[in-house]
Amino acid sequence: MKRTFTSLVLTFAFSAFAQDPGWPRQWNKDGATLLTYQPQVDSWQNFTEVDWRQAIAITPAGGKQEVGAIEAHAHTAVDPENDNVTIDHITIKHINFPGLDPAAASQMEQLARSFLPASVTMSMRRLVACLPKKDAPAETVQLKNDPPKIFVSNTPAILLYIDGEPQFGKVRNTDLLYVINTSWPVFVDGNRTTYYLLAGNQWLTASGLQGPWMPARTLHKDMYKLPSDPHFASLKAYIPPPASSSGPTPTVFMSLSPAEVILFNGAPVFAKIPGTQLTFASNTASDVFFHTPTMQYYYLTAGRWFRAASLQGPWTFATPDLPPDFAMIPRTSPAARVLASVPGTEEAKDAVLIAQVPTVMTVNPEAAAAEAKVEYDGPPKFAPIEGTSLSYATNTQNKVIKVGTSYYLCEQGIWFTSSAATGPWTTAMSVPQVIYTIPPSSPVYNVTYVKQTVVNGSVQSSYTAGYLGAFVMGAAVGAVIAGGTGYYYPPYVGVVGVGYPAYMPAAATYGAPYATAHGAYGVSQTAYGANGSTATRAAQYNPYTGTYSRGASVSGPNGSANAERAYNPYTGASGAHAGGSTPSESWGASAVSKNGQTATAQHTTTSAGTRGSFQSTTGAKGAGVSTANGSAAVAKGANGDMYAGHDG
Repeated sequence: MKRTFTSLVLTFAFSAFAQDPGWPRQWNKDGATLLTYQPQVDSWQNFTEVDWRQAIAITPAGGKQEVGAIEAHAHTAVDPENDNVTIDHITIKHINFPGLDPAAASQMEQLARSFLPASVTMSMRRLVACLPKKDAPAETVQLKNDPPKIFVSNTPAILLYIDGEPQFGKVRNTDLLYVINTSWPVFVDGNRTTYYLLAGNQWLTASGLQGPWMPARTLHKDMYKLPSDPHFASLKAYIPPPASSSGPTPTVFMSLSPAEVILFNGAPVFAKIPGTQLTFASNTASDVFFHTPTMQYYYLTAGRWFRAASLQGPWTFATPDLPPDFAMIPRTSPAARVLASVPGTEEAKDAVLIAQVPTVMTVNPEAAAAEAKVEYDGPPKFAPIEGTSLSYATNTQNKVIKVGTSYYLCEQGIWFTSSAATGPWTTAMSVPQVIYTIPPSSPVYNVTYVKQTVVNGSVQSSYTAGYLGAFVMGAAVGAVIAGGTGYYYPPYVGVVGVGYPAYMPAAATYGAPYATAHGAYGVSQTAYGANGSTATRAAQYNPYTGTYSRGASVSGPNGSANAERAYNPYTGASGAHAGGSTPSESWGASAVSKNGQTATAQHTTTSAGTRGSFQSTTGAKGAGVSTANGSAAVAKGANGDMYAGHDG
């Protein structure tokens, strides 16, 4: 019973966060009763050491209830990718039972210290929610916040995004050309008079990319001659057009720059938000609001707010001066999902703190370096990084940076170095500080969030959310997380006329689905339909073969099914589902030491990722009391909650 008592105190101080059962919690064992109250986290230093307090109430079998306060310290190992924190090396710094005399309190303290669990696990987000928040994060980034093109439609529509001016490649053994720099299947005859676009499972045609696009009654005869190679193999199922391809013809919005589509299911419908002067659009998946006093629309995308007097625009950046009503959105409202993007809210503060929690890996230098490789489209090509003496490789999906006469490769969260752009690569023992001066305007900026050094003889690499494309953006009333830097990075397109030219898109802020929590990033092709359903095709570039693989997914009110692979231009990670694969999971099957916790990672990357291996290194009213070790108190608030306090 004694071991159970102490384990319950410490376990429920943490694991109850993840279950969120409410407070206090009552536990009965062998006639004794334990009440545990809301834990209070005092500090989480470097995300490796945690200090907390907790009020408890114990009723021994046949005895009377005693109220106490625990102060404890422990080591933490964080796994941000899975929202887990493991707490071990738990030490009770101090226990006070104000209602007991010193002798009885000493006996109870000795009992508690004798039975400590080896470790406990809790949700990282719950731990963060209990931390005292700073008014400002340690570091914010000067991002670009110009609004993208924003299209609005009340009927099914698609966004035909072409990554810069159209680049055309020839379909071998035909009179057809195809658009290289888009994720959509777009073809045109040799005279460039008739274009063909596959939207979902229906073909559309137009005399120009700008449209208007209409259903294609027939296809060019050479469409039936498309090669069966991997580049076009997935399109064979749609030639001839399937019988099921009939349906509403979507509006096609074509853009040569990053853009967004706000799709309403019919005319916009707005619902009131209690306690505010806001309404929100209830018949769209987009976050669209209307503020009655100012008669302004607000739209949230990529963590940035934009406003306009009309849904048709023009839109301007609005995050720094949102109306106070946004922070007053009730947490029970469906619109509360935007609170993490409202500066000054607790949700925004939590998101900023979570973005600073590092994923730490211990690297086996020889094994990792042996499999690090870089594939270029021809001889390596480098371009200068503005404002620095550095340059970066442009004709590869890998992040290769030239520093003087040396080269540094950041691959899946690990740094390598070489005297040649093509390798061989060795694991870097450290990273030149000049790399961390790379500005957000550079497409390789995200590597500045990866640190590497030698700790106790072991090479340790760590990365934070910026490596995955989630950046801390400052505002006058607080910081928020923004997806993407807001800069447009032109793609790399290989030599036209030589086979199938390589198309290597850079990371985009708008027009692509992106989950900052997992680093999932896909260049999508979504046909927005009625009744809340969407049909999506996804494209992935394979730098080893110069081919594209295209998957498909469909989702609606009754569930989802997909067969797509998402690609993250930030990290080079490629995953087989919406969650994608994280950098630390993108190394092949190996023993991984991540954040101090050994785990076996069974993951097969595509050729866009580099395999490697790691080695394990596991290693109100209240009562107060003052002792030689300091003062503590247990207080009961007006709402019945009990708290453990410092110095009374």
